[in-house]
Amino acid sequence: MKCIYIDKDEVLDFLNSKDCHIEGKSYEWEGEDVVHIHTTAQPHAFGLVAAAHWHKSSLPTEIATPEEYHIVILSDNEAQAYYVNSDLQLEECDIHFIPSKEEMYSRAKGILEVDILSTKRVMIIGLGSFGSQIAIELAKAGVGEFALFDFDRVELHNLARHTCTIKDLGRLKTDAIKDAVIGKNKLAKVDLFPINITDHKELMDEQVAKADLIICATDNNPSRFYLTQCLMKYNKVALFGRAVTRAEGGDVFRHHPGGPCYNCLVGSRAHAMATEEITNRSQLPAYVSEEDANAMIQVGLSSDIEPICNMIVKLALVELSRGEKSGIESLETELEYDYYMWANRRERRHAGWAPFNNAKNQPTILKWYGARIAKDDNCPSCSANALLDLGEGLNTAALSNNYEGIVIDTEE
Repeated sequence: MKCIYIDKDEVLDFLNSKDCHIEGKSYEWEGEDVVHIHTTAQPHAFGLVAAAHWHKSSLPTEIATPEEYHIVILSDNEAQAYYVNSDLQLEECDIHFIPSKEEMYSRAKGILEVDILSTKRVMIIGLGSFGSQIAIELAKAGVGEFALFDFDRVELHNLARHTCTIKDLGRLKTDAIKDAVIGKNKLAKVDLFPINITDHKELMDEQVAKADLIICATDNNPSRFYLTQCLMKYNKVALFGRAVTRAEGGDVFRHHPGGPCYNCLVGSRAHAMATEEITNRSQLPAYVSEEDANAMIQVGLSSDIEPICNMIVKLALVELSRGEKSGIESLETELEYDYYMWANRRERRHAGWAPFNNAKNQPTILKWYGARIAKDDNCPSCSANALLDLGEGLNTAALSNNYEGIVIDTEE
């Protein structure tokens, strides 16, 4: 017997309409006897596609077409579904309902303010291994509006850490992640921008102004610096997340209006550009050998970026729910730092950290550390002087290769 899934919201819309019959589409997972029936065609079909006829009250009087299709009969009290085979024989099917919006997020009530989140707009710049996961997690939490930015397409080397699959190869990341977001939150509004943000400044101004929260998940500092200017122009909150080489660790920076900016964190542009993570060949100098290139582009395991993505999602939910009564409101006073650090392995810049099994109060791996970042009086982005710091090293109040000069919370 075929198993039929229909959308409760679509059912209610049809029952409340003046129509007695509408033609929709059915999508069947081939060989699995699972069919999803919709009142309208879906933008990205899956499985075998056939006609679906929706009726109120009773079966149609004529069943004449030789093509196989599905019939859904609705009344105020019940729903029935039938499969019409090529011999014009009716086969009754089991029906399951895709829940309405209220039911879908009922488990989150008391923890998150779902009704508040449904009106929030999140702008995500960069839909790689970070941005793609963050978008989907926020959709699952009930965020209602998204603006997704990325000009890249899904490539084979993305798949090891990305949410996309082999079936998405060649697609724009914006299109693929929109499908994933809608798959988790069917009522989400998703606007797509397959562009390079630095080439569309008027559009960026418009979108930053509309967003309740901006998440920067790009893999280069020029885009982060440019976004910082937009944030200060419109007094917006933003989260910046990244992994360092081979995902040996990573960090998250939170930009609040009036607080330190991303440039305050990294200091000299020249130094920051030299130390950012290299994730694809387009970022490599032309003279790099094939062996060195392969070593430099080793981006680490998907499991290594999961903790960093999770922290960004947690911080995002705190910001989107700020000031509301919820189960996470206590985090507003606990997650109060500008900057958060994470290390997956005692390697390279983390080599001098204490071992995990004997760290005591010293920084160690697999544990988050919070830090307060001082505003840089000579920051090229946010200072009154707006002078470019061309000194050696990073901002002395921010991060060095050994994390010197930063206030680390090491309380157990």
